[in-house]
Amino acid sequence: MNSPIIETIQLSYDYSLDGEKEIRALDNLSLKICEGEYLCLIGPNGSGKSTLARHLNALLLPAAGDVYVDGLLTALEENRWEIRRRVGLVFQNPDNQIVATTVEEDVAFGLENLGIAPPIILQRVAEALELVGLKSLAQHAPHLLSGGQKQRLAIAGVLAMRPRCLVLDEPTAMLDPRGRREVLATIRMLNRQERVTVVHITHFMEETLEADRIIVLDRGRIACSGSPAEIFSGKLDLEALGMDMPPIPALAMALREGGLAVPQGILHVDQLVEFLC
Repeated sequence: MNSPIIETIQLSYDYSLDGEKEIRALDNLSLKICEGEYLCLIGPNGSGKSTLARHLNALLLPAAGDVYVDGLLTALEENRWEIRRRVGLVFQNPDNQIVATTVEEDVAFGLENLGIAPPIILQRVAEALELVGLKSLAQHAPHLLSGGQKQRLAIAGVLAMRPRCLVLDEPTAMLDPRGRREVLATIRMLNRQERVTVVHITHFMEETLEADRIIVLDRGRIACSGSPAEIFSGKLDLEALGMDMPPIPALAMALREGGLAVPQGILHVDQLVEFLC
């Protein structure tokens, strides 16, 4: 495994409720995210997933503990611009990140605010749109795009900033099945081919099956960590944490409990078909 690009050390964070009572969202959480890794974060509502995501590029700052990005401490104000350049954050609703009247203008928006020279902006915009498969729609109005295309546009806007890590907070939650497939294929390509580190937060368990590692959060702490095969082996009581097993591992486990010698580590339909045949 490569060296860490992000590290949290005993990270804690509290939300204030009614200005009085404080709710602990993250509780003494220590985590290393390695360069080039595809990491999925799962957990029930209120487990701290989105709060953690916002700490990874200094949108939130720790109440206790430290967060480092490429060795830069997020608590230091002078580090935050560079941290946000290195860690791009994509939210659930792409409409919240789209600001311009054409696709290419939207991708260029962040670069223009940084004062980057126009020839470099043109090059980066073209490269980012090519990566997410939207180059042919460069002159289109963003509001005419499908949900999946809008989310890929939001990703392109972040990619143009040349981040080393991409943090995606429920990026497919508002999409139809086709849009989900488009966005997931883009995320996998960026990680496998471009070697962008990916932190993917999701409620859809089947979206985690391609990850290098899954971390399960519960009440602001890491409940467990492992490969998809380890997390979905049946040893972890996902139901007790308010989550479901993905369909194929669930079917494999049911067949195993029914007396069929289905091997551990079955995650995909083709693996199960091959065994049964």
